[in-house]
Amino acid sequence: MTLILRASPSCRVLTDVTRCTIRRSGVCGLAKNAEASRMKETCVSFSSSSRYSAKISQVLHLDNAGIGIRRGRRSIVAASPPTEDAVVVTEPLTKEDLVGYLASGCKPKEKWRIGTEHEKFGFEFGTLHPMKYEQIAELLNSIAERFDWEKVMEGDYIIGLKQGKQSISLEPGGQFELSGAPLETLHQTCAEVNSHLYQVKAVAEEMGIGFLGIGFQPKWGLKDIPVMPKGRYEIMRNYMPKVGSLGLDMMFRTCTVQVNLDFSSEADMIRKFRAGLALQPIATALFANSPFTEGKPNGYLSMRSHIWTDTDNNRAGMLPFVFDDSFGFEQYVDYALDVPMYFVYRKKKYIDCAGMSFRDFLAGKLPCLPGELPTLNDWENHLTTIFPEVRLKRYLEMRGADGGPWRRLCALPAFWVGLLYDEDSLQNVLDMTADWTTGERQMLRNKVPKTGLKTPFRDGLLRHVAQDVLKLSKDGLERRGFKETGFLNEVAEVVRTGVTPAEKLLDMYHGKWRESVDPVFEELLY
Repeated sequence: MTLILRASPSCRVLTDVTRCTIRRSGVCGLAKNAEASRMKETCVSFSSSSRYSAKISQVLHLDNAGIGIRRGRRSIVAASPPTEDAVVVTEPLTKEDLVGYLASGCKPKEKWRIGTEHEKFGFEFGTLHPMKYEQIAELLNSIAERFDWEKVMEGDYIIGLKQGKQSISLEPGGQFELSGAPLETLHQTCAEVNSHLYQVKAVAEEMGIGFLGIGFQPKWGLKDIPVMPKGRYEIMRNYMPKVGSLGLDMMFRTCTVQVNLDFSSEADMIRKFRAGLALQPIATALFANSPFTEGKPNGYLSMRSHIWTDTDNNRAGMLPFVFDDSFGFEQYVDYALDVPMYFVYRKKKYIDCAGMSFRDFLAGKLPCLPGELPTLNDWENHLTTIFPEVRLKRYLEMRGADGGPWRRLCALPAFWVGLLYDEDSLQNVLDMTADWTTGERQMLRNKVPKTGLKTPFRDGLLRHVAQDVLKLSKDGLERRGFKETGFLNEVAEVVRTGVTPAEKLLDMYHGKWRESVDPVFEELLY
């Protein structure tokens, strides 16, 4: 959930920022497909003195957000928000500004990057109990000291680390998340994951702590999970039970791996968004890895994915409007404006605005902050509280996969890069899925968490579609020319056999594990 890919070179220098003025459907950059030809492109370069550049600078210069306190060689970042509220609003934001913020993510293909995020459960070797916050704090402090990371604080609590464009953060139940830097190749991405796991293990093993790569906490109930001292999560914890029955499970007992990918234009964003949504259930099946709840099989292959169906349907789901002819940045802004808020961040504090309207905020009528107007930082923070299967910020996030062991952490970005960063493969995906109906896409979303690749689809099984999709991904990676296809080996085996990771775990549970989930902590130990 942590924001990455936050400051591409094209976005750091204000005079280089290009604004796209979107009139119904606009395009930033050039697109070479029939859909783009229907759109009008009006790109205007803004100088650093323009009103828009002043606004966008609030969120584009994130590397300087917060106050750094130097102590020895390291600095402590005295801030913990998704984005700091560093700028006082002098002019009200308009809807056009919100659209322009998303459009500012457009970048030429040579500047596309790969950003991978993954979460994992920490546990005590002796008892298998989840890590307590005190243990997490010790771990973070030790990693910072030993490997030269900056500490991220919320009040007196250490709640993360930062090093260059990488960050380590804590999910609500102490899930340990790496948000990787934006990198050019999958080799770099996998090396980053390996380096991170080495650092974490070097410290954690000395503490008697291990980390588990799985999509849902297999053994412990909600009452057993520690609560992290982050103001944002307290607001969410109070609000979640009001809007769904599984929101607290999502917060405290799930782990995911996701990849964040760039787009060159509005048309390119639309094509990737549609391909990502259509194929997200296939990714869910290939990476399904959460079949246990509180020591027993839970009836699902991906309990994590199922949980999202009843967490908060105002901010999750398959977004059928993305497939409308009128869809573009503006339509996503309309959707996001209608997603109820969680919070506003002011003066290093989270203010509870749960259930309130960002549209009211734009008008200065937010009940929790009457008369105050939002900054683009507030908008960016709001976008991080929306959780569909594919999420748009200034890049696209593929959000459908369970957490898993390290090889799958490299396979997930490989799967999507091969499909979405190669024009031929992307077009083939769009052709393949063009006649899939809204009902069919939703059916896959609903059934795959339980039946995986064995989900019936049209005249066959989803496995048969996955075979074609995997070939497109492999072909796309081959055409990239970086010798990256080996990263797909993990999912190629799943497609070849039709057996998901979760089904392998269930076989072991009913066989050599003798109906105990405890061995999973060794089986999926990083």
